[in-house]
Amino acid sequence: MNLFYSLKSMFPAPLSPSRPWLIINGLQLTLLVLLLAACERPDPDVTIITQGSVTGVPPTIAAASFQQIGVAPPEPSAPTATPAPVYFDTPTPDAPHYDPGGGDSQQIHTVNAGDTLMYISQLYGVVLDDILALNQMQETDILQVGQQIRIPGQVSQVGPSFKIIPDSELVFGPTTKGFNVRQTAVPYNGYLLRYTEDIEGRRLEGPEIVELVAHRHSVNPRLLLALLEYRGGWLTQPVVPEGRQHYPLGKGAAGQEGLYKQLSWAANELNWGYYGRAEANLHAFALPDKTRITFAPDINDGTAGVQRALGGADTMTYDTWLRDVSSNGFYATYERLFGNPFALAVEPLWSPNLPQPALQLPWAAGETWYFTGGPHGGWNTGSAWAALDFAPDADVLGCFESDAWVTAMSDGIVTRSGFGGVVVDLDGDKFAGTGWAITYMHLGERDRIPVGTPVQTGDRLGHPSCEGGFSDGTHVHVARTYNGRWVSADGGTAFNLGGWVSQGTGQEYDGFLIRGNVSKEACACREEGNALSHE
Repeated sequence: MNLFYSLKSMFPAPLSPSRPWLIINGLQLTLLVLLLAACERPDPDVTIITQGSVTGVPPTIAAASFQQIGVAPPEPSAPTATPAPVYFDTPTPDAPHYDPGGGDSQQIHTVNAGDTLMYISQLYGVVLDDILALNQMQETDILQVGQQIRIPGQVSQVGPSFKIIPDSELVFGPTTKGFNVRQTAVPYNGYLLRYTEDIEGRRLEGPEIVELVAHRHSVNPRLLLALLEYRGGWLTQPVVPEGRQHYPLGKGAAGQEGLYKQLSWAANELNWGYYGRAEANLHAFALPDKTRITFAPDINDGTAGVQRALGGADTMTYDTWLRDVSSNGFYATYERLFGNPFALAVEPLWSPNLPQPALQLPWAAGETWYFTGGPHGGWNTGSAWAALDFAPDADVLGCFESDAWVTAMSDGIVTRSGFGGVVVDLDGDKFAGTGWAITYMHLGERDRIPVGTPVQTGDRLGHPSCEGGFSDGTHVHVARTYNGRWVSADGGTAFNLGGWVSQGTGQEYDGFLIRGNVSKEACACREEGNALSHE
């Protein structure tokens, strides 16, 4: 993602005197940002294609469908529904994560480094003018770290304590191994099988679009299928209402039409709720009717993610949201399709103090690259601040064909190679959803390493480029997952690349890499202050 495309970067805080490299001619700064520091977002060129007809798909086609998105297919099996897992217990409530206060208490946001008023309005889904009026502020006011901002809302409610899914069912983790969207969809012969789009220059059918979004966001494809079925009947109905053909999940904003963008929006909302609550102290969100929902303190983070995603449809009210998040709402659809989700729970999914395996800088020894992006979303703004960006040395800016090589940071095996991405599984089981995996984004198609290739540290993976999602400057974006969960670059298990340790500042894309007494700050530039030599 580009500095201009994160919420905080679209509405930046005032420049700090401690960062004089930022105080340059505005046109020069804009040019540098637009042409050098860039990263993916889920809004590529998409063309919606007319629907066709489907009478059945052989298992060999189901396996081949994975090749369309550059993923190693699971072991082939007959296209029949998998028996639903059995679970007779009741999920145990979490120990309270926090004190939610009274049901009518005013939501308060405590300002962190890098926060802006527009970012706060986006975070809580409220109109900026309403925040200004309630707090008697002007849009030009400068925020101070620790300042408390009241968040407006017509009604404030604490959400229900009913658990919808375990954390492991939100992520593309251990329980997704062997799961095949197309083989799941074939017995139903629904609209999903008839749908196609052109995405980033390639025509994909509905099941492959679900797989692509699931892999990019590291979100469970079962969860996306259940949302499609609950909101639009796409899995089981051969024909869906016209309004659900282009907006199956009910997000009807301009530019949100088509399955890819609808699913990308939903996956980002799922991640916002999950990682926001788990790592960013995000305890509340607003429905379209301005009802403010505070997550019940005894639900898990995965349930918080589903509650937020269900609350984003344009026509959502508090009453309809309560129905959606109850045992008779979305949960009932999920259970009908896949069985009780808690029968598949993997707990604990991860430890916040998990030791990282040894990793090296992702380019060849003796070369100097530039640290252009500090901690930011692994894929889109909601998916934790798991990624760092690096650009090769060059005499040109913007998108250009580079002969530089991105190299493997650790031993492993390539489990995905396509749409600009290469994923390397580090634990040897040939599946990135278990154990550690590294995602490398924006690797061009030329010379890109194929799926299934074993690699050793330092092996060539491909060339940095602008390919994959959205990028307006040649670079590589690297991020870590563990059991399918994005691991924040500046969290309890900080990103360590050959002794260079990531340290965030509280503002997305800003940050430092520190080794001993040497510090390098992320910058949309090629300067000594962000130059890194692989020694």
